[in-house]
Amino acid sequence: MLKDIRRPTQAVILAGGRGVRLRPLTETRPKPMIEFHGKPFLEYLITLLRHEGFERVLLLLGYLPEVIERHFGDGSRWGIKIDYSVTEVADSTGRRLQLAEDRLDPCFLLMYADNYLPLNMDAMWRRFVSIGAPAMLTVYRNTDNYTRSNVAVGEDGLIAAYDKDRRAPGLQGVELGFTILHRSVMNLMPPENVSFMEEVYPRLVERRQLGAYVTDHRYYSVGSLERLPTTAAFLERRPAVILDRDGVLNRKAPKAQYVRNWAEWEWLPGAKEALRLFKEARYRVVLVSNQAGIARGAMTEADLAAIHDRMMSEARAAGGDIDVIYHCPHNWDSGCECRKPRPGMLFKAQRDLDLDLSRTPFIGDDERDGQAAEAAGCPFLRADEQAPLIDIARRLTEGGSRQTAAARSL
Repeated sequence: MLKDIRRPTQAVILAGGRGVRLRPLTETRPKPMIEFHGKPFLEYLITLLRHEGFERVLLLLGYLPEVIERHFGDGSRWGIKIDYSVTEVADSTGRRLQLAEDRLDPCFLLMYADNYLPLNMDAMWRRFVSIGAPAMLTVYRNTDNYTRSNVAVGEDGLIAAYDKDRRAPGLQGVELGFTILHRSVMNLMPPENVSFMEEVYPRLVERRQLGAYVTDHRYYSVGSLERLPTTAAFLERRPAVILDRDGVLNRKAPKAQYVRNWAEWEWLPGAKEALRLFKEARYRVVLVSNQAGIARGAMTEADLAAIHDRMMSEARAAGGDIDVIYHCPHNWDSGCECRKPRPGMLFKAQRDLDLDLSRTPFIGDDERDGQAAEAAGCPFLRADEQAPLIDIARRLTEGGSRQTAAARSL
């Protein structure tokens, strides 16, 4: 079925609903046209798709379609071709897709117009090809119980259960859209005006043909009034940087040894100045550090807190700051999610500060830092004697407080 299939260049966006939960904001506009920082939510999605290599977008509209059509036109302003399929407001997702079936590519990305997630289409496509199923959902792992789960993912990487009503036992994960689909799945749709997800996904689950691409990066939406402030904070995109500690800010202790007290701390040249540059450029600075010396009895949590108190005091005296510090106190063999190279601390920072990790450089000094950055979807910048933190800070902050394009490409 999937022989010779090609990576999709078409995204199909469901954008026809009334947005009842967002009234009165949606009385004169569809919900994806709610504005954040002067741009409608849907524009952020269109820009994201263009960045990830998509060439065409098909918008499936119903409610107030002219508002969307008037703003986006043919898409040329965004460097992408936009087409429209306008049907009745009362049409379900299944009917909208059926009426546009002859305009669907053999393989396409199906999206909701009210969810945003930084995409890594390269990783998603590799996953889709490796699974070999005709459909793959993007799933938020939901370990923080951000919302009620509606899927369960099996150990084989396939969706084991899909429940739109979120009532089945054992659910752990939220389906976000961003679904890679082979057009053949349309054959599973009945002719009635019904939900595509409620009809097709359970059938694919029964056939063991629904894969999962799982992420711990929080998603942002315009699905309800309560979510709007968080989404606004995320889309503000205030620049941020994540730093490793030992080998980046301070001189690293010899292997299997630890910086146990302030007497053993030595700032690396230019490190305090780098923190000052970040603060002046309005960067949020996050510190993530493995501290296995706690688990091994070389130091205590109180010892670490005392070191960090002194570190913060001297950084602030030099005009810098660190917004949040995360540390993993566990030993290397504990199996925890926070110890690098696992990305747990990076995702914790993402959720706490509403970071876009695809735009947030992680600066570290060793292979584990690079692996954690890759797992979290962060650009990784290596700090060493040839490229110390101060040099990296100058590059990133050049041009003032705006996040530079370099942070995304490096």
